[in-house]
Amino acid sequence: MKALVYNGPGQRSWQEVPDPVIQDPEDAIVRVDAVTICGTDLHILKGDVPTVQPGRILGHEAVGTITAVGSGVRGVAIGDRVLISCISSCGRCEYCRQGHYGQCLGGGGWILGHLIDGTQAEQVRVPFADRSVYKLPDNVTDEAAVLLADILPTSYEVGVLNGKVAPGDTVVIVGAGPIGLAAIATSKLFSPTRIVVVDAADSRRKAALLRGADLALDPDEDVEATVRELTGGLGADVAIEAVGIPATFELCTRVVRPGGRVANVGVHGAAVTLHLEDLWIKNVTITTGLVDTWTTPRLLAMVAAGRLELSELITHRFGLHEMQDAYDVFSRPAVTGALKVALFSQAGVE
Repeated sequence: MKALVYNGPGQRSWQEVPDPVIQDPEDAIVRVDAVTICGTDLHILKGDVPTVQPGRILGHEAVGTITAVGSGVRGVAIGDRVLISCISSCGRCEYCRQGHYGQCLGGGGWILGHLIDGTQAEQVRVPFADRSVYKLPDNVTDEAAVLLADILPTSYEVGVLNGKVAPGDTVVIVGAGPIGLAAIATSKLFSPTRIVVVDAADSRRKAALLRGADLALDPDEDVEATVRELTGGLGADVAIEAVGIPATFELCTRVVRPGGRVANVGVHGAAVTLHLEDLWIKNVTITTGLVDTWTTPRLLAMVAAGRLELSELITHRFGLHEMQDAYDVFSRPAVTGALKVALFSQAGVE
């Protein structure tokens, strides 16, 4: 089969690799029908995630059709159309029993495209299939479902829920990429008074306004003064960091009010200065986290019911064999206007 292989920082190739096989009774083999690229994949290619070794097939978000299952799989069967979660769960360790699947000690967590071969391929082996894939309703398209693999639960759990967005809040979202835009949609579930988005790209600021933000600012503007003016001098109730660089995290800590919450979602590859000399007296709560995907069934139900619509986040579509072109487009959003890209196999279209 063909797959996108990481060959070290700055190097990737679409190449022939061996087909995956069942290695454990709880495995499933899934034919990839639709897949996408994550900002985390770009961090890997930059060398920001050294635990990813050269030779690894990248990708942790996909929709597909099960072609084989191990003897221990009970909840899904050959022929089922499924969402592949970005997080795998053994279901037995202490963290999984608490619902913290991202911290799984039994061989799960974020492993696809990280510690084992991932989804940017014609086929993928999914461990712990009963707890790591979700059967899809017929009325949820592959294009809509692939957004449930990562960006929707990540924005919801690590951004909105960790940030404790509540009715009447002022929410500042720094970063209007796919995670930031998904955070707009999932924040609106809690009826905040206003959502302010900050992004350097004009195209992404426009996208944020189209998708429900009340105000979109360039970071070169006086963001802190604008937020204070909007809030009677108080600051944001919640600041969600959705980029992963020091400047954006530090901006979040400056715009949040005393007693407010900073929810960091971005993947950081460099050290960030935590200005405790300013923050210690402000009762600010800072949260970090890897998504656990415990909300995936809830989000899938909302998408199936038409209560949550995010398919318009996909701006570019490719065939699976055009993986290299898709990476080129996704990695240059300021030039291409890309938000989220989706790739489809011919088998999935038939």
